[in-house]
Amino acid sequence: MEAKPPRRTRERILEVSLRLFNEIGEPNVTTTTIAEDMKISPGNLYYHFRNKDDIINSIFAQFEQEIERRLRLPDDHKPTLDEVWTYLQYMSEFLWRFRFLYRDLNDLLARNRTLETHFKQIVGHKKRFAREMCDLLVADGEMEITPEQIDIVTTNMVVLSTYWLSYQFVMNPRKYNDPEEISAGLHQSSYHILSQMAPYLKGRSRELYDKMARESSSKGVQ
Repeated sequence: MEAKPPRRTRERILEVSLRLFNEIGEPNVTTTTIAEDMKISPGNLYYHFRNKDDIINSIFAQFEQEIERRLRLPDDHKPTLDEVWTYLQYMSEFLWRFRFLYRDLNDLLARNRTLETHFKQIVGHKKRFAREMCDLLVADGEMEITPEQIDIVTTNMVVLSTYWLSYQFVMNPRKYNDPEEISAGLHQSSYHILSQMAPYLKGRSRELYDKMARESSSKGVQ
């Protein structure tokens, strides 16, 4: 079997930085911490990145490209509510991979102009995605809701999806890096996000939601 080429130092710096940011929090990580973990000199690190914000911006660029790709409804069919449920759980696994961005979000936005500008755009994409879901359900007669109510519902969905990891950190700060504990909680967020739409659902979509709610209840989702 042909051996894989060694990863470039720049790629390794980003991988190690992401792991450290996730595990101990971005404010607690310095460029020296990263260099020591990699067993390279600080000068080697600075050859590839000017400072820690440069590393953060590079990681965020990867996150931004991927999340914008994911925040699109399928082109070949109209997704059903259970498909959206599955999609949200799939999305939660992606957020887990970049969880430091959400856990340390306010601090990052306060001092990083690039993140401040671009994360606001991501929040806008999230709200557009939620609105498109509602519009499809309304068009199919599966949802009865006014435009004003859609604005409130989609805003609440975005707030839940953006700050759910912060909620989990508050509730389980000592288990925050336990993948089983936090990943399970992230999957639960799907139920809470969709629950914002529940009062307005009709027909098959309401039946699907009630079924998902029963399954979530049996698993202890709160």
